[in-house]
Amino acid sequence: MCDIKVDVNAIKEAAQNYEADMTAFLRETLRIPSESSHEEKKAKLIQRKMEELGFDKTWIDPLGNVMGWMGSGETLICFDGHIDTVGVGNIENWDFDPYEGYETDTEIGARGTSDQTGGVISAMWACKIMKDLGLLNDKYTAMVVGSVQEEDCDGMCWEYILKEDVKDPEYGKLCKPDFVVSTEPTDGGIYRGHRGRMEIRVEVQGVSCHGSAPERGDNAIYKMADILKEVEQLNENPDDDTVEIKGLVKMLDKKNNPEWEEANFLGRGTITTSEIYFTSPSRCAVADSCAISLDRRMTAGESWQSCLEEIKALPSVKKHKAEVTMYNYEKPSWTGLAYPIECFFPTWVLPMDHKVTRSMESLYKAMYGDKRIGPKEEIDKRINRPLIDKWTFSTNGVAIMGRNGVPVIGFGPGAEDQAHAPNERTWKQDLVTCAAVLAGLPSVYTSAE
Repeated sequence: MCDIKVDVNAIKEAAQNYEADMTAFLRETLRIPSESSHEEKKAKLIQRKMEELGFDKTWIDPLGNVMGWMGSGETLICFDGHIDTVGVGNIENWDFDPYEGYETDTEIGARGTSDQTGGVISAMWACKIMKDLGLLNDKYTAMVVGSVQEEDCDGMCWEYILKEDVKDPEYGKLCKPDFVVSTEPTDGGIYRGHRGRMEIRVEVQGVSCHGSAPERGDNAIYKMADILKEVEQLNENPDDDTVEIKGLVKMLDKKNNPEWEEANFLGRGTITTSEIYFTSPSRCAVADSCAISLDRRMTAGESWQSCLEEIKALPSVKKHKAEVTMYNYEKPSWTGLAYPIECFFPTWVLPMDHKVTRSMESLYKAMYGDKRIGPKEEIDKRINRPLIDKWTFSTNGVAIMGRNGVPVIGFGPGAEDQAHAPNERTWKQDLVTCAAVLAGLPSVYTSAE
């Protein structure tokens, strides 16, 4: 554990005093629809607020990410939160206007509250608290990133920051973080990793003919039906000699995976068919092509190469000469810039004994004890879960640590089960708790041995 040399009570009090300000600004930002590639108005609003809060520098990069810095020390500590959201889905499933939202004494409802503009707001006020309390020093610079297009392609924004922004003559030195805190919702816990994922396309060809004589053609949909059953077997089968196709559960066994311990922490890999497409001359004809999209979640020890080879090795894929490829993402951002990237989002895990993990854990326990805390509506869901855990879903950590090796840890307001759900909400207490922990973390980290 790290020696805590900051006044945790003063930090907690300062964070509590900013609850109303954080709530008001969160509601203001969420009135702006900001699906991926449409974040311009929200980015500019956040930049203006950063300037009001006293950030030393602010910047919107060529991709559209909004950034603010405080301090001038050599160690750069970043707080990341994406400012885009998914759409609202079926409006009939909402009990309130998803953009106007609502507010009670304890919670805020709107699209993007938990996933995850609330995390950006907490990080901004954390930096203000550092400045208010004189915590900024010559050891570190604190940086908040409101990143874009995460919902469409998690991590692409940070791949750009770490590969392209770093070359900027004015701001490049401020784009090389020592570590990053992801403020995605963590249900009151500290998260140190999650499974990776990739998007795979499988396509088979056939020959069309008139539907009245299907024997004259070669139905691509029937071929794909064979493949679909084998994909299902990958997800459902055990890892033993009773089956031809070994299930993905095999990666939890040390005989199959040198990284089996972390795989058991993260959970087994999974695969599911998420989309299906076909071509046919008409509804009175045999289909002449069929394709599927696969959502593949990867645990420790799996790679994009191993996952592609796993599909290519399926008996029906070989039999029907299916083409197996990985998708690419090339959609332009709100600035008009496109940054093409493969739809591969690596698994990452920060070790328990890493300095970042130890610093976060020590500070949290000094502030709040050794259990997760939360609003009374959520505490029963949190109190018995491990304080240090992992996400179920994927975050920008796939690029920050997964692709580039920059340490990532997670601590953010809200709940995972609110992400992408109708009637999304977050809690004021979580905003305050997150702001307090983030405000103290740089000082604890830079003073730790």
